[in-house]
Amino acid sequence: MEISNDAVVKKPKRLTSVVWNHFERVRKADICYAVCVHCNKKLSGSSNSGTTHLRNHLMRCLKRSNFDVSQLLAAKRRKKDSTVSVANVNFDEGKRRDENNNATTIIKFDQEQKKDENYSFGSIKLDQERSRLDLARMIILHGYPLDMVEHVGFKVFVKNLQPLFEVVPNSAIEVVCMDIYGKEKQKVFEMIKKLHGRINLAVDMWTSPENAGYLCLTAHYVDEDWKLQKKILNFVTLDSSHTEDMLSQVISKCLMDWNIDRKLFAMTFDDIFTNDDIVLRIKEWLSQSRPLLSNGQLFDVRCAAHVLNLIVQDAMEALRDVTQKIRESVRHVKSSQATQGKFNEIAQQVGIDNQKNLFLDCPVRWNSTYHMLKTALQYKAAFALLQEHDPTYTMALSDIEWEWASSITGYLKLFVEITSVLSGNKCPTANIYFPEICDVHIQLIDWCKSADTFISSMALKMKAKFDKYWSKCSLALAVAAILDPRFKMKLVEYYYPQIYGSSAPDRIKDVSDGIRELFNAYSICPTSSSLDQGTALPGSSLPSSSNDTRDRLKGFDKFLHETSQSQSIISDLEKYLEEPVFPRNFDFNILNWWKVHTPRYPILSMMARDVLGIPMSTMTPELAFSAGGRVLDHYRTSLNPDTRQAVICSQDWLRTESEESKPSASTLSLLIESK
Repeated sequence: MEISNDAVVKKPKRLTSVVWNHFERVRKADICYAVCVHCNKKLSGSSNSGTTHLRNHLMRCLKRSNFDVSQLLAAKRRKKDSTVSVANVNFDEGKRRDENNNATTIIKFDQEQKKDENYSFGSIKLDQERSRLDLARMIILHGYPLDMVEHVGFKVFVKNLQPLFEVVPNSAIEVVCMDIYGKEKQKVFEMIKKLHGRINLAVDMWTSPENAGYLCLTAHYVDEDWKLQKKILNFVTLDSSHTEDMLSQVISKCLMDWNIDRKLFAMTFDDIFTNDDIVLRIKEWLSQSRPLLSNGQLFDVRCAAHVLNLIVQDAMEALRDVTQKIRESVRHVKSSQATQGKFNEIAQQVGIDNQKNLFLDCPVRWNSTYHMLKTALQYKAAFALLQEHDPTYTMALSDIEWEWASSITGYLKLFVEITSVLSGNKCPTANIYFPEICDVHIQLIDWCKSADTFISSMALKMKAKFDKYWSKCSLALAVAAILDPRFKMKLVEYYYPQIYGSSAPDRIKDVSDGIRELFNAYSICPTSSSLDQGTALPGSSLPSSSNDTRDRLKGFDKFLHETSQSQSIISDLEKYLEEPVFPRNFDFNILNWWKVHTPRYPILSMMARDVLGIPMSTMTPELAFSAGGRVLDHYRTSLNPDTRQAVICSQDWLRTESEESKPSASTLSLLIESK
C-alpha cells in the first residue's frame, strides 16, 4: 500500500525489527510513514500495519544493496513464514532496462562485494563458485547453448529465484565448462588405465550443415562387472589439412593421448568403403609396439547398420520412379475430404476392409517409405479403379510396377525387421549380429537368382556391397556367435552350408582355426595389463623351487609350469565347445553368463569379454533407418573446436554418471539432424 509523496516531519522512535535499518520512520499530523532510504518511496509506518509490506518492498527495490538480505529472510522465517519472498521482476521491464542501458545484466549488485563471497540465508550459504559449476554442468548435460546466460529470460528467472547469484557472462561459463572437461577427462583416463580387458574403438564421421567434417572416437568395452560400456573419447574437428591420408595420424595421436594403443583390440569404422590404406597404416603403427592378436584378423570391423542402409538405398533407388508414383497417388487421395471419401467408397466396392489409412512417408526415413508402400499395396485394387472415377488422377501404376513394388516391399520387410532388432537391443553385444547378417546373405543369394531382370540386377548391385562387408567382418561375426553358449559352433555349421554350399566345410574350418588361433594368443598374453605388469595367467602362478640351492630342479619347475599350462589351455576351449549348448530363452544375458562362468573358463572368458565388446554397429537408434548421415546441430557447430570437443565428450561422461545414479533416467544423446 504505497503512499503519495508529502512533506514530512521526522520523529525518532526506537524500532526493534531489522527491517527498520532500511527505512526512516516519519510522522505527519496523525499519520506515520516509513520512507525507504534507498529509493525514498513512502509506505505505511503505522504500528498496526506490521512490517511484512516493508520486507516485500525491500525485495523488489532495485536500488537497494543486497548485503543485508539474509537478515530480512531470517527475520521472516522467525515470523513462521516458510516461503521466502523474492523479487518479482517484470519480464518486459527487465527487457526494456537491458535494451536501454545496454548492460550485460539487468541484475544490479553492490560492485564492491567480493565475487566469490559466501552469503548466509539463515543457516544456508550461497556458494557462488559451486552455483556456477552446477550451472555449467547443467548446460553441458542437457546440451543448452553457452550463451543462455546472456538471455534476458534466464537473468530474470535467476534474479527472482536467487537475487544473490551473480550471473556470469558467456566467456566465463565457457571457462568453467573447460574445467569440468579437464576433471572428467582425468577420471576417464584413470578408469581406462585400470581396466583389465581390452578396448574396442568406434570411428564415426560427422558433418555440419555447412559440410564441415568431424571425427568421433568412442571406446566400447566390458567393464570389471561385466557391463557393456561406451565413452566418447574425442570429437576432432577436421580441416582442409586433414586429408584422407592424414586421418590415420589423427587417430593414432588420439590413441597415444589416451594411452590405449596397447589396449586396443578392434576398430569399427562406420563406412564399409573407408580407405583400406587408413586401416593398414594404423595396424602397422600399432604393430610396432605389440603384435596384433591373430595377426589383426579381427582388427578391421565395419558398421553392420551402415551396410544395411547402403543396401536398402540400392533397392529404394531401383524403385524410385514407382515410389514417387505411389507417393503422388497417396497425396492425391488425401488432397481433399471429397477425394478421400470417393476413394473410401471405391475401396468398399472392391471389398477392401483395411483399418490402416494411407499416409505419406518421410523420404529420408526408409522405414516410413516401407510402411507407405505396404499400406498402398493393400489398396492396389482401389487405385486401379480411381482413375475411372476421377479424371484428375493421372499417377496410376501399371501391373508390372505394382509387382515390382510388391517384391521390393517384401525385401524391405526383412531389413526393417533386422534393423529393428539390432537398433532396439539394450545390450548390443557382438554375438547378436551373426544370425541376422546370415539371413541377409541367404536372401541376397536367392534374389540374385530371380527370373525378373529388374529384381536380379538390383540384387546383384546390393550383393556386391554386402560381399565387401562380409569379407571383412564374417570371421568376427562368427567368433562372437561361437562365444554365445546358446550357439557355439552349431550356428556356424547351420548357416554356412546355406551360404557356401559344397565349400561350407572348408569355410567352417577357417572359422574353427580362427577362434583357436585367437585363443592361443590369449593363452600367452590374456590381457594388456598382464603384459604391462608381468602377471601370470588367471588361476595359475609360476611355481618356485622349495629349495633355492637345488638349481638343477629349476628347469623342471619351468617344464612343469609350461606343460600344465598347455593342458589347461586345451581343456579350456575344448571343454566349452564340447559341452551342450545352453537353452535359448528371451531373458538370456550373455554377459551375466560369462561373469558366472569365468572361474570355469578363465582364459576363454577374457577373450569373450573383448570380443563381445566389439561394436558391430555404430549407428544410434535414431539413425538406424535414416538415409542421411550424422549431422551436428547448429549450436555445436558454432563453437570453437576445443570447446566443441569439451562439451560433447563431457556430456557423454556426465550422462553416464547420471544414468548410473538414476537407472530410470532417460538416455541423452548428441543432438543430430538428418541431411
